[in-house]
Amino acid sequence: MQRLSRCFAETYFDAREKFLDAAARRGATVQSFRNPTPGPEGRELFTDVARIGPADAEKVLVVQSATHGIEGYAGSGVQVCWLNDHAKLPDGTAILFVHALNPYGFAFTRRFNEDNVDLNRSFIDRTSNSLPENPGYIELADLILPPEWTRAARIAADVKFAAYAAEHGERALMFAFKQGQYTHPKGVYFGGQKATWSGETVKAICAAQLAGAKKAALIDIHTGLGAYGHGDCLTTASDVSPEGLRAIEWYGKVSCTKASNSSYSGSGCTIIEGYTMAAPHAEWTPIGLEFGTWESEDVRDAVRADGWLHAYGSPDHPQAKRIKAQLRNAFFPGDPVWRNMVLDRGVEVISHGLTGLAAWR
Repeated sequence: MQRLSRCFAETYFDAREKFLDAAARRGATVQSFRNPTPGPEGRELFTDVARIGPADAEKVLVVQSATHGIEGYAGSGVQVCWLNDHAKLPDGTAILFVHALNPYGFAFTRRFNEDNVDLNRSFIDRTSNSLPENPGYIELADLILPPEWTRAARIAADVKFAAYAAEHGERALMFAFKQGQYTHPKGVYFGGQKATWSGETVKAICAAQLAGAKKAALIDIHTGLGAYGHGDCLTTASDVSPEGLRAIEWYGKVSCTKASNSSYSGSGCTIIEGYTMAAPHAEWTPIGLEFGTWESEDVRDAVRADGWLHAYGSPDHPQAKRIKAQLRNAFFPGDPVWRNMVLDRGVEVISHGLTGLAAWR
């Protein structure tokens, strides 16, 4: 239990304090980016970047938390755990911890950011006049977030979801929900209609920290998908591509999300694209590290409930406390067994990443 209390926090502000303290003890250099939107009680929110290793390292591993805000509790815990106990690096490599890329969602118990944007759907080509299309979401939008969040409304929606899946297939239903949509700013999985603060922060991080990197790796930590407590490695690369083959060599079993029931599936605008576009001079081996929690339908409905609260409710709505507790449990269970599994696996994957990066020629 002492290990859990050292690593995990119960608020964004406590998580930030633990992270900065651990980084200071390890002599890391820290760069902080202030989010312009205030947090709870008007307090400032930050994305903090801690670096260990040579400033001119040509090989850099990036370990990131809170792409999806509420998922930052687990990711922050893994980062703090490594900083507390595993600070040895292979020669010639550096490690970069990006803490709370979405500090707003982290602080306010949301998956999405201050603009209701899902960052893992937001890294699209902003020079184009067209946005990705998701006709399935448009068709189902009023069912995904019905005006009234009642049991009767949810049952009616489930019947229509089943009919949609029967006609178009389960994968089409999953895509309609999770592929990302750009037409409903108050809806769920909204990819945004303009660049985000976090997206611009990724560019700034890469300019400041990866300018000299020739080979880079990313471990982006998530929760909510997969078997309970298991940390699955995910890549958007084919398993026959050089990038995919490296990921398999480094981490063992790696799932290609374009062929799986994943929130990354087919979107082509994830945080992976964010980093690779911001530092195109480096050769990349990026993965998502996903820790499962509960059944996918339960997690999906927790996101829907919070989306409904954002679209139709308010922080003081009678259902707000229950909905926020439901969302927190969906992405950060209180079970000590689950939390220990997250720390063990998270540190293991970071170790594999460092070893693979050091051996990469």
